[in-house]
Amino acid sequence: MIHALVVLMACQLAGEAAARGLGLALPGPVLGMMLLVAALVAVPRLAELMRPLCGGILGHMSLLFVPAGVGVVGHFGALGGQGAGLLLAILISTVAAIAVGALAFAGVARLTGNRDD
Repeated sequence: MIHALVVLMACQLAGEAAARGLGLALPGPVLGMMLLVAALVAVPRLAELMRPLCGGILGHMSLLFVPAGVGVVGHFGALGGQGAGLLLAILISTVAAIAVGALAFAGVARLTGNRDD
């Protein structure tokens, strides 16, 4: 599992170095993830090496939301004055996401011929 962690951190570091070194607008972790995907496609054995590490990380993903929640609670006073705007943005984005998901599903169903009328 140490080897898989080294691969993951190396891709993160390479992406971050490329983003900062080249002055790209794309975040370093995104570049690192793209590099990791390319490596997984190029070396299929790497996927089996990474599987236990990724399973462990995904199993504890809920912990990654703790810092964001603490940040919201810590700055609740600053957010309080903008509560109505935030609520409206959350409602509109939720409805838009559901609508886009439904339209994408309907489009894929139409393209694949799996349509129930």
